[in-house]
Amino acid sequence: MSLRHLPPLDLLVPFEASARHASFTRAAEELSVTQSAVSQRVRKLEELLDIRLFARRHRRIELTPEGRELLNGVTVALRHLTSATQGLRQREGRRMLRLAVDTSIAQLWLLPRLGNLLSPEAPFSIDLTVSDNVREVLDADVAVLHGNGDWPGYVARHLFADEIFPVCAPGYLDRCEIAAAEDLLKADLIDLDYIHWNWINWGIWLTEAGLDPAKAQILIRTNSYMAQLDAARAGLGVALGWRNLLDDDLTTGALVRPIPQSVDTSYGYYVLLREGADEAAHRLAQHLYLGHAPAQTG
Repeated sequence: MSLRHLPPLDLLVPFEASARHASFTRAAEELSVTQSAVSQRVRKLEELLDIRLFARRHRRIELTPEGRELLNGVTVALRHLTSATQGLRQREGRRMLRLAVDTSIAQLWLLPRLGNLLSPEAPFSIDLTVSDNVREVLDADVAVLHGNGDWPGYVARHLFADEIFPVCAPGYLDRCEIAAAEDLLKADLIDLDYIHWNWINWGIWLTEAGLDPAKAQILIRTNSYMAQLDAARAGLGVALGWRNLLDDDLTTGALVRPIPQSVDTSYGYYVLLREGADEAAHRLAQHLYLGHAPAQTG
């Protein structure tokens, strides 16, 4: 964006005040300057734009059509500037930390816990990035990522391990009986598109369970884990669930485990702290790991 044609702010502010009050005198009182100074700056703005902004009447001024058009844009711009500076003042003394997580951990784990992190006593505010792009997530002070724990430039602390099992809506079992892993081959499966090397899909899960994935019936395939879960909640079929991400669904009964069998992997979720991070970032990582990590099992 080029700023070459942007009028100086010290001309726009007197113009906006004069237009709002319909008076150079009242604008001057608001800005704590002389009436002559306000009038001169407005005239300088008119000369700069080569546009007449006010019609000067006896003891009053009126905006011209061009002045009204300019006022609309200036009012919005000044409102945004005011909001931005007020936001900075409100954060004074609090470190703004960049926290990044993937979509699944954000919606299923982090957001329900975020209120506990952001108490009035917390020494930091959070700039939250939610993305399934690993490079975006790693461009942060603190991150929560799924993988094997090896991220150069970060100290990784294990949050919880992978345990993956079938889940479905309770009503789906009225239409399709699933009493053993073999019964999954006749069920409607909701599959996760295999775009991340460290995530499991039905083909891998069934193979690990000793079954032939070629005999499975894939009803829906999606690249979104949240869409996979929504389809399962809607009773469309059976999806794969990650332990510690589905605690709320399993507790409320929105989803159930039709069989107890699960598959473990060597991967899991980690809290990542950038090497050389300051004390505030250390505190955030510690909060995520100790204060808000789900209870470890086994």
